[in-house]
Amino acid sequence: MTNIRFNALDRAMNRPRRQMPEFPSKISSYYGEMAFSHGVMRDFMSGEAYTSVIRAAETGERISRSVADQVASAMKAWAMSKGTTHYSHWFHPLTGSTAEKHDSFLFPAPDGKAIETFNAGELIQQEPDASSFPSGGIRNTFEARGYTAWDPTSPAFILDKTLFIPTIFVSYTGEALDYKTPLLKASLALDREATAVCNYFDRNVTRVFATLGWEQEYFLTDTALFNARPDLMLTGRTLFGHSSAKDQQLSDHYFGSIPEKVIDFMREFEYEAHRLGIPVHTRHNEVAPNQFECAPVYEEVNVAVDHNQLLMHLLEKVAKRHGYTVLLHEKPYAGVNGSGKHNNWSLSNNLGENLLSPGKTA
Repeated sequence: MTNIRFNALDRAMNRPRRQMPEFPSKISSYYGEMAFSHGVMRDFMSGEAYTSVIRAAETGERISRSVADQVASAMKAWAMSKGTTHYSHWFHPLTGSTAEKHDSFLFPAPDGKAIETFNAGELIQQEPDASSFPSGGIRNTFEARGYTAWDPTSPAFILDKTLFIPTIFVSYTGEALDYKTPLLKASLALDREATAVCNYFDRNVTRVFATLGWEQEYFLTDTALFNARPDLMLTGRTLFGHSSAKDQQLSDHYFGSIPEKVIDFMREFEYEAHRLGIPVHTRHNEVAPNQFECAPVYEEVNVAVDHNQLLMHLLEKVAKRHGYTVLLHEKPYAGVNGSGKHNNWSLSNNLGENLLSPGKTA
C-alpha cells in the first residue's frame, strides 16, 4: 500500500500541465449554442408553433399534434446542423443521478438506403424499462412499464453529438418515478395559489414562479492519488488513515489564489457549461484545501435543477481530461469543511418583480 501511494504521488507531481485549447474571448459569442433556446426556436419554427410552446411552458396549455410535429422537425434540423446523430429522453430517476437511452435518427428506406427522421411521437413520449429503477414499491415488477414525457419548460440540449430532451418519468398508472414530476406539480400549485394572492393587489399578475440560484462546492483530487485510496474509490469519502498535517487551521485557502492547473480546469469546464446555456458566473477557492465552488445566475427553478444535474456531469467529465477526480460527497474528508449545495430561493412574477424583496413601506 505504501509503494502504491508513493508511486501515485510521484505520478501526480510529475504530470505535465494539459495543453489548453484556445477559447473565444467573448462568452456571449458562444453562450447557449448547444441549447434549444427561445432564440433557436424562433429561427427554426413558425411563429404559431413558437407561441404555442411558450404558452405551454408558462401556462400548461396543451400543445396540438401539428405543433408537436413542427417542434420535432425543428429540433431535428437544429440538432443535425450541429453534427448530432442520436437523441435521448433525459430524466431524473430516484437514483439521485440522471438517466438516458439513445436512439438514432436513422430509419431504413425501401431502396436499401436510409433517411433521418424524428416525429412528434418520439419527441413527446418514450417507454424505458422501469423495472430496474427504484420505485418505492408502488407496483409489481410485471407491471413495470414506465414512460418518459417531454417537459417543454426546460430546453433540450446537445452533448457528445446527442440531442437530450428533458422529460418526466412516470409509471403506467401515473405515479411519479422521478424527482422532476413532484417539482413541476409543486410549481403548478405555487403558481395557482400565489397568483390568486397577488391579484388582490395587482390584476396584471398572471403567473408566479420560484427562482433558484444554487452554489456547487466540490473537491478536486489528483486521479493518481484518488486511485491509491480504495475508500475514496468505493465510497467517495475517507474511511481510514490519519489526519493530514495541515488542513484549514490557518484559514489560508478560502478565497485565495487559484492554482494554475485548477484555473485551466475551471476555464474548460465553464466553456462547456456556457455552451449549454448554464449561466455559471462565480468561481473561487472554498474553505478546505483542494475545495472549490462555482455558482450560476439564478434561473426558474425547474431549469436551475436540470442545469445543476448537467453541471455535476460536466465537472466530472472535464476533470478527467485534466487528471483530476471531482468529489461531490458532502463530507469526503474527516475533520475538514464539507461540501454544500446551497440553494438561494425567491419568487418572481410575470412582471419581473421579486416577491420576496422587502418593500419600502409597512
